[in-house]
Amino acid sequence: MKIVYTDNNATTKVADEVIEEMLPYLGELYGNPSSMHTFGDKVDRKIKEARQRVADFINADPDEIVFTSCGTESDNAAIYSAINAFPEKKHIITSNVEHPAINNLYQHLQKTKGYEITFVPVDKKGLLDLDALYDSMSDNTAIISLMRANNETGVLFPIELIAKKANEKGILFHTDAVQAAGKIAIDVKKMGVDMLSLSGHKIHAPKGIGVLYVKKGFKFSPFLIGGHQEQGRRGGTENTVSIIGMGKACELARENLTIMDTKVRELRDYLQIQLLEKIPGASINGDLELRLPNTLSIGFDAVEGESILLLLDREGICASSGSACTSGSLDPSHVLMAMKVPFKSAHGSIRFSLSHYNTKDEMDIITNTLVPAIQKLRDMSPFWKDGKVI
Repeated sequence: MKIVYTDNNATTKVADEVIEEMLPYLGELYGNPSSMHTFGDKVDRKIKEARQRVADFINADPDEIVFTSCGTESDNAAIYSAINAFPEKKHIITSNVEHPAINNLYQHLQKTKGYEITFVPVDKKGLLDLDALYDSMSDNTAIISLMRANNETGVLFPIELIAKKANEKGILFHTDAVQAAGKIAIDVKKMGVDMLSLSGHKIHAPKGIGVLYVKKGFKFSPFLIGGHQEQGRRGGTENTVSIIGMGKACELARENLTIMDTKVRELRDYLQIQLLEKIPGASINGDLELRLPNTLSIGFDAVEGESILLLLDREGICASSGSACTSGSLDPSHVLMAMKVPFKSAHGSIRFSLSHYNTKDEMDIITNTLVPAIQKLRDMSPFWKDGKVI
């Protein structure tokens, strides 16, 4: 059975070029990059090359790049560093549609450390309430942390605009750019952020490697304390092979940005048009313009998302009902609930997230599978009658 993979916001295929770059360091070049001998220095030089590639990808300086284990560690390291830098400040600002790596951490700080957390709401299109955000800023605010792009709907937040306001008030600003990376351009200098998180497995690098950008001049407080690695900002022997893979993946992602904004966007829009035309009671979740070029969140009235995914899976089609980090829950997505998407549509929402490996033929396979699948489920649904939701 042919696999049609459209769950790239959950994870991506490791690119062949990335694997090729990594292979020598899984075998003959196995030295420790911290060792003093020439054998180890060969590995260290390759890590320096990877660091430069990542820096070029986001327009940073190489010494502003800290390699971590994943996006979640990067997010946690950024937040803990900020609150350690300003222990007297007990207020944090975020949105109510963040990834669990942010939302769950803030709820933990709220319950265990007494922090006041402002969860800024979004409107029905998933766009941030900027007035509410600006009104919540105060002298007691330690950090503002907002995602660049939502992982479920693809909706974009105006990070550059918000970071400017934060900078004017002397508030640290962090953005989780995990979903944005490789899909839209990222320029940390233009954005004006203090810290930014990336994750390798979202851009065709291996799982288990992340990046935290730390703006030069910020007194960073290490999350993992150990040896001198990462200039003392993240202890532990370097994950050499994955770091090298991350560097190559960033180089490829930078080269493929135009493809994402043309070919991939066109495929996403083609799929969207086909599904809306052929399936009644379907609607798009999120703003139609301010979103990632690869992401389509679509709701189908009167059916369950889990049932849709099971029928798609039988035909080899991989999609998602939202974040992979919350896939164990049968409740509608917290993102869609925050957007006040009607329950009967939110519960029947699924996400297609494409990459440059996808084809138009695959979009037709999805459409030709999904149309009868939705009809089959609606024939059994007590909420659908005579071609409409009841």
